[in-house]
Amino acid sequence: QVQLVESGGGLVQAGGSLSLSCIASGRIFTVGAMAWYRQAPGKQREFVADINSGGDTNYADSVKGRFTISRDNAKNTVYLQMNSLKPDDTAVYYCNVERITTNRGPVFGSWGQGTQVTVSS
Repeated sequence: QVQLVESGGGLVQAGGSLSLSCIASGRIFTVGAMAWYRQAPGKQREFVADINSGGDTNYADSVKGRFTISRDNAKNTVYLQMNSLKPDDTAVYYCNVERITTNRGPVFGSWGQGTQVTVSS
């Protein structure tokens, strides 16, 4: 019914940059707040950043000033620009959408399959 697909992960050296994208697809009317989470090996999934439909953003302290979240409402897409990457940023990054309104009603708590980001020292 609704699918989130991330792209843009990869391997980068410390200090480098990567840009992630996540597209919500399906018979979608509206998309609520969109967020990025990450999960490093052996650790719990943690919040990275989110953005509501109006463009208001929040960031984890660990990424403030280095990462920028943005969205294109017309394309149902959220982006994460990651600069000054550190080895501690290595994780699988997941896209999350709080609520998606579809032709069959609302869908809550959708997750993508994740994309690997590896930062070498």
